[in-house]
Amino acid sequence: MTIFDSIILGVIEGITEFLPISSTGHLIVASEFLGIEQNSINKAYEVIIQFAAILAVILNYPSKFTFSHIELWKKVTLAFIPIGAVGFLFSTQVKAMFSLEIVAVMFIIGGIVFLIVEKFYDESKTHIDDVEKVTYKQALYIGIAQIFALIPGTSRAGSSIIGAMLVGLNRKASAEFSFLLAFPVMCATTGYDILKHYKEFTDTNLVTLGVGFVISFFVAFLAIKLFLKFLENFTFVAFGIYRIVFGCLLLLIFV
Repeated sequence: MTIFDSIILGVIEGITEFLPISSTGHLIVASEFLGIEQNSINKAYEVIIQFAAILAVILNYPSKFTFSHIELWKKVTLAFIPIGAVGFLFSTQVKAMFSLEIVAVMFIIGGIVFLIVEKFYDESKTHIDDVEKVTYKQALYIGIAQIFALIPGTSRAGSSIIGAMLVGLNRKASAEFSFLLAFPVMCATTGYDILKHYKEFTDTNLVTLGVGFVISFFVAFLAIKLFLKFLENFTFVAFGIYRIVFGCLLLLIFV
């Protein structure tokens, strides 16, 4: 992997990690275009840039990462348990699903789901406009919805946002809860992959790794702010349309 490849993948990860359009799916497609072999070393690199993007959550919400918000993190932890348990028990089966065809199909299905949900969603009838007000029951339902993110191309952010909207959160609160929920999910994923593939990290070009890490971190930081600004005036319809178009293009080009 070259420095150029590292920059491109870092930018893509930073932009897509928190948007409901599947960062993993975009990284798979980008790697295909760039001719990057999906070996253990390059997969280890992807883990690091994903973790960098997650750290951007702390920079955007520093006050949330204090003991004064312990009640909120209890709910976030509860929401993490379903995907953590299913992902751990069926990790082999999940990794076996990684293919461009599955990614493309799930992009389309996810886009259709977003359009259907937005068709019937009335934000004026929602009751939760602050993540601090989320109940334990709502948190659990959001966590169950996030399990679908284990299917490549579905999007962790997309699954959790849809789940949050369906249980009564407004768009902004849904996105913010998804941001916070990403932290334990990616910490667990990164920690597991580092323990499993720590030898590959010793063979990785540290300069390339460092460039990707920094790029991913700062792009993700900006992406979070712009995404929330976007939701002040728009819905998720544009993301639904994008997912369908992108998925169809993948099927035409690669499948």
